[in-house]
Parts: sequence; structure tokens; C-alpha cells
Amino acid sequence: MFRIMIIEDDEKIRRIVSNTLSKWKYEVVETKEFDHILEQFHADQPQLVIMDVNLPVFDGFYWCQQIRAVSKVPILFLSSRNQNMDVIMAINMGADDYVQKPFDLDVLTAKVSALLRRNYTYQDESLQLAHGELRLHLANSSIQVGEQSAELSRNEFIILQTMLRKQGKIVSRDELMQMLWNDEQFVDDNTLTVNVNRLRRKIAQLGLEEFISTRKGMGYMIE
Repeated sequence: MFRIMIIEDDEKIRRIVSNTLSKWKYEVVETKEFDHILEQFHADQPQLVIMDVNLPVFDGFYWCQQIRAVSKVPILFLSSRNQNMDVIMAINMGADDYVQKPFDLDVLTAKVSALLRRNYTYQDESLQLAHGELRLHLANSSIQVGEQSAELSRNEFIILQTMLRKQGKIVSRDELMQMLWNDEQFVDDNTLTVNVNRLRRKIAQLGLEEFISTRKGMGYMIE
């Protein structure tokens, strides 16, 4: 089942699109807090994003850039802005398609289906991150080493995904805490250590010892 993230501040439109896609057996997640969109994207790991241009806090062009910096997930804009420059900006920012409001639900559903088919039918590797023998499956938040596998919690998944996307580089504790809890000043520093250690144990149980190394005073690293 493909997961689709809808970033739309018009509740009526959001619900209509969500209900329609759900009838087609897509799993739909809706964004309702528009100042932490990237954090929700990392947490939910959708296979496609539908996004309005006019959003609270930052516009869709901004969030498109933020998502595109960390993922190749297809992005479809759904907007009432119908100037050619808006379409050009969306494509230049990394969007895959642009649908103008008012829109036909059948056409939108067809475009969603086409984008998913084009991006995933022959690219199963795009649904996972890997390093050595370990594979992180983005669709179901699980890790696999050979024939063995284990499920990850939300926090373990975000930590490992962030580190795999930056393998070979040190990921600071501050960056991980920001990804996990948005505002790290309200979280005990030891909470991150507990989550990292749990993740380490799960990976070790699959046969990979010392997969995540600590860089004292700086953070963590997958070499």
C-alpha cells in the first residue's frame, strides 16, 4: 500500500482528496501543523506528496525544496495559482506535476497513479536505504540483514534514516534531537542516548556489532 501525504490547509479540499484516495486503497496522512512539515515527512515516510502552494508559515515552494533536499519522492502541487510562472517555479523547485484548482478528482487520481507507477514499479530500491548488509525499508519502518529483520519504533526509524542519508558524515546530537522532537530544549539529553542504544541493540541482534559509532563531543556516525 502506498502512503500519500496531503499538505493542504483548506480542510474541505483536504478531506475530499483524502477520502477519494482512501477509496482507491491508498494510505493517506494529512498535515494539520504547517510549521513542522519536514519533521512529519520524515516520520510518515510517504511515497508521494500532494501539496498546496499557499500555506501558512512558509509556502509550498519552500517545503518542496526542503523535501527535495532529502528525498526523491514524487511531489504533486495542487493549487489555485494558475500563472505560468507558478508552474515553472514548482517544476524548478523539484515538483513532478502541477494540478490547478478547481480540479477533477478522477484526473487527480489518475495523475497520482501514474506518478507512483512511474517512480516505483521498476525502482524498488527507492523504497529502501542501505549500508553494507543492512537495509532500511522505508515503507514499513523495518531493518533487514540477510534473512533476519526487525521492526523499528518511530524514533529509531528517524535516527537510522537520518544517519543513513548522511553515511560517512557525523550527525550531531542537536540535529537528531531537532528531527525527533522539534524543540530540543524541552527534552532530556539522555532521552536521545536511550533511543540510540535501543537502535544499536536491534541492529546488533541481527549480527552487526558497532554499526553506529560515537564521535565524542560531536555526535554519531555510520562509516
